[in-house]
Formats: sequence, structure tokens, C-alpha cells
Amino acid sequence: MSETKVFLLPDLGEGLTEAELVNWLVSVGDVIRVDQPIAEVETAKSMVEVPSPYAGTVTVLHGEPGQTLDVGKPLISVLPVGGGSAADDAAPAPSPDGIAASSMPSGSDRPDATPRAASSASTAAETYREEEKAGSGNVLIGYGTPGGGGTARRTRAPRTTVEPDAQKAADDLLLLRTRVPGKLGAVISPLVRRMAREHGVDLGNIHGSGDSGLIMRKDVEAVISSPVVEASPVVEPVETQGAVDSRTGLGISSRTPVKGVRKAVAANMSRSRSEIPEATVWVDVDATALVELRAGLKKSDPHNTPGLLAFIARFVTAGLKRFPDLNTRFETAADGSQEIVGFAGINLGFAAQTDRGLMVPSIRNADKLSARELDAEIRRLTAVVREGKAMPEQLGSGTFTLNNYGVFGVDGSAAIINHPEVAILGVGRIMDKPWVVNGELAVRKVTELTLTFDHRVCDGGTAAGFLRFVADAIENPGSVLADL
Repeated sequence: MSETKVFLLPDLGEGLTEAELVNWLVSVGDVIRVDQPIAEVETAKSMVEVPSPYAGTVTVLHGEPGQTLDVGKPLISVLPVGGGSAADDAAPAPSPDGIAASSMPSGSDRPDATPRAASSASTAAETYREEEKAGSGNVLIGYGTPGGGGTARRTRAPRTTVEPDAQKAADDLLLLRTRVPGKLGAVISPLVRRMAREHGVDLGNIHGSGDSGLIMRKDVEAVISSPVVEASPVVEPVETQGAVDSRTGLGISSRTPVKGVRKAVAANMSRSRSEIPEATVWVDVDATALVELRAGLKKSDPHNTPGLLAFIARFVTAGLKRFPDLNTRFETAADGSQEIVGFAGINLGFAAQTDRGLMVPSIRNADKLSARELDAEIRRLTAVVREGKAMPEQLGSGTFTLNNYGVFGVDGSAAIINHPEVAILGVGRIMDKPWVVNGELAVRKVTELTLTFDHRVCDGGTAAGFLRFVADAIENPGSVLADL
């Protein structure tokens, strides 16, 4: 008899210990293939489709939508099809300690069960990473993360020869399971399904605009924006009848669990404030010259001109080159010894507000990019995080954060440092203010820069020097850009 395989929820990257089960993509009794998406889960950082490492019949779904599951706990149970042959279709599943557990029966003569496979593990892992970059297959970041002695990443199972008709039938079966009941043409992506669910849109009543009736994101957005359909909010306050708060004497109207992004933000901000002795310096800046510079560029090239934030980001990376103490990390070892770790490059994080909360994606090696390239990356990463598609390495690799809170119409803020970084620069709104220019009063475009820094890594002189460099660059962008 075939032995039931239990797939444990894998480490989804960056040491995350739990994930919320958003939606099952399969049902008990379904026959699934290796790498077929089986569930949508939401971590503190991103929405992820989890692919199955096993082929066979689904016997148990370990959890209900909305439930929080711990990494290393059972996610799904699969009974291999056709005796022991299913083992040949399965990839290694991660065990709770992070070491890949083989799905092979003992004594197997498969090539990857031999010692030779261990010597080629890095080659196979690199091949799989290249496939990920090419966009092939179902990618799960952090799958099979080793605890020290296992395979670093899963590798794809060897491809077997499949008759064309059998392969087409299997593909059709997989396709049908993603369709909306009653509408054979309406294949829905997980992102579109999630959007419809959150806004109370009935997909069964939508005729898709794509090929064969495929329901596209724009179709759901059109229904949401229609005055005929009222989209229901994601979370509605529910009055708790009879419940009274003992401190205020007021009735309790709602209780909202702290989880997902909000839980991660709360933990990170609390840790930052409890561990980092922070100090804040600020300065008002005449941004008129920068605004005029950009206006001139936009007039000559309206579709390829960087935004003001991209120019400021370029000034920030140049400033960090001159004041590298602010591009470090403060580390305390288990024995109590402490180090300030410097980096050979700058990963510039920037705060982006999304429907899921505040996210801080980072631009890798930002110091090597021009203002135009930085602008493109800011736009790309903002779109990624707002769609809930950001990967853990895009959200946890920053070395310095730039926060444009001016978009919210505020002038300044003593921001909290994004732990484990040591500094964050905030930019307020740019507004017309009276300003003295050459001894005379004039109306200028003025903004406020605020730098919060870890006083353990540098003193006020360094912080003020960096802040003044960025301010001078904004006030005289032509002379600074000439040297970049």
C-alpha cells in the first residue's frame, strides 16, 4: 500500500514562523501533480501560492481559511497514486527543523538517493534559481530552507515521458479546478479571486473580457467601481452585545486581531523603540531649484522624467557614501560583545502605504543607479507591494530607509527607525512659504527633512553632516548632479 505523505507548511522566507491560510486551491479527493498550487497563504510580508511537492490524491486539508498555521505543522496530506510510483513524482518536503526530509522509500535506486547527488546539490539548486528568474514553474521563496545539514533548496523532479493525450488531459483537469462553477471559460487567478472576495463581488455573475470568458482584474475592478454594486469592506466592526470596557465604561464595538502585516509592523516598531537610543535632527530646505530643474526636464521629456523622490533618493545614496556610519547595522553577540557592521553597497528602502499596511521594499545596490533608474525601481516595487506580490528578500534587505510622508499632507515626523537599520530620513510636503533670498523676502518651495538615527553608531556631527549634504543637494541640484 502507498503511504500517505504529509506536507508541512514550509519556511516562507526571512525566518517567518506562521502564515494565515487565505484560500484552498484544491479539495479533498482531488488528484494533484507535483508543483501544483494547493493553497494561498498570507505571511507578514507577502501573499504566496504554496505548491505541492507530492503527486496523488488529497486526503486531508489541515486548516480552514482564516486560520493561522505554524511553520512546520501539517498543511495537506496526499495519498500517492499507483502504489510506490508517486515517490518518483515527489520533491523533498521540509521537516520541522528545516532539513529536507526525503520522500524516498529506503533502498531506492533513484539517482538522487545516491551520495553523488549530494555533490551536485549546489548545481541543481542554481539551475532551479535560474528557472525561478525565468518565471517557469510555481515558485515558493524559502522552500526547504536548511537547518544546517539539508539540501539548501528543492530541485525539480526529473521529467518523465508523458503521452501527449495524457498530459493534455492532466492539464485540462488542473485548468477545470480553477474555474468558477457554471462558467467553464472563467478561469480566475488567485489575485482576482482575492479581490472579488474582499469586495463582495460574485464572480458567477461576471462575463470575463479575456479569451474564452477569462475574468480579468479589470473586470472585477469595473464591478467594484460600478454604482449599482456596493462593495463590502474587508473588515466590518461588529458590535459585541453586552460587552462593556471596564476602564472606560463604554460598550466595546469591535475587536480586530493583530496579525499579518500589522503584527509584523507592531513587533518591529516595538523592538526598534526598546533597543535603539534614537535621536532626531531636522532642517527646512528650499526645494525651489530642484522643482524647477524637474519641471524643465519634464517639459523636454514628459514621459521619462524622474519624480522628485527619485532625485532625493540619489542625493541620499551619495550622502551615505560620504557618511557611511549611517549605512550600518549594530549587532550584539550572544556573549555580549558588540559590533557595528558596515556594508559594501546601499540597499535603499522606501516606505509605501498599501491596503495591507505599511511596507518597506528596498532597492538593491541603489548607489549604483541613476535618478532615472531609481525612479523606475520605486514605481516597480510600489506596484509589487500594493499587489501583495512582494517576496521576503524584497522587504527585509534594506540598509537605510527613505520615507516620503509628504504625500499624506504633513510637514514633518519623528519617524521610528526600521530595525535593524540605524537611520531613516523623512521628507515632508513641499509647499509655498515666505523665504529670505539674497536679503529679500520671496515665496519659495520649502520642505522639511527629518533624520532619526541610532546614537550608538554615530554622534550628532555625523548625522548633521549627512542631513546638511542632502539639504544642500536639494537646494543646489545642478552642482551636486554634476559630480555624481
